Order: sequence, then structure tokens, then C-alpha cells
Amino acid sequence: MNWKHKMGQALRSEVWLIDFGLAAKVRPGLLLTDESDRDDELDVVTVILHTTSLRGNQWEVRLAKSFLREGAFHCQQVQTVSAAKLIRKLGTLTESEFENITLRLKIRLGLNR
Repeated sequence: MNWKHKMGQALRSEVWLIDFGLAAKVRPGLLLTDESDRDDELDVVTVILHTTSLRGNQWEVRLAKSFLREGAFHCQQVQTVSAAKLIRKLGTLTESEFENITLRLKIRLGLNR
């Protein structure tokens, strides 16, 4: 099965099914960055993982979306992965949903000071 998609089509605020490897498995991830189509840049995207194993802490951002199981985007689980790991697009967050998550991430990273 060829999972690789065309370069340059993955955009920030999209939710993709991503192969995070054996331990983290295949799961949804929210793209924080666009996929680059430039030859002089790595073909990677930075994502926040979506989890169904909730702990009820401040870093979990729950969103009810038809394309996601009940769970949350977890701002402690940020990774940069090869765009080759993107399997398929599940959907896109609204601008306000994306801003809510990035605001929580800024707090987590101390970028709001």
C-alpha cells in the first residue's frame, strides 16, 4: 500500500491519520505546520497527537468532530515527523478551534510571556 501523498498538499489546521511508529501506532494528528514543497527544506510536519486515553489535565484540548473518536489533542505530545508518515486527511479544524489549541500550546511552551 502506498501511503505517501503528493508533496505540498498537507496544511496547518488539518487533521491527518499518521503512522507514528510501533509504540505510538497509527493515530490522528493535528498539523501545526504546512508541508513544504521546497527542495531546500526537509519534508517534515510538526503535529500534536490526538489521544483517546485521557487523564483530564490542562494540556488536553477536547473537540467533538465527526472524523475523530472521543478524545483530545494533547499539547504535551508534539512531534515532528516525515511527511511520508501521513496516511490520509481526516478533516480540518475551524480557525477558532485551531487558535484554541495553539494558544494552549503557547502556554505549555512558555511562549505567552
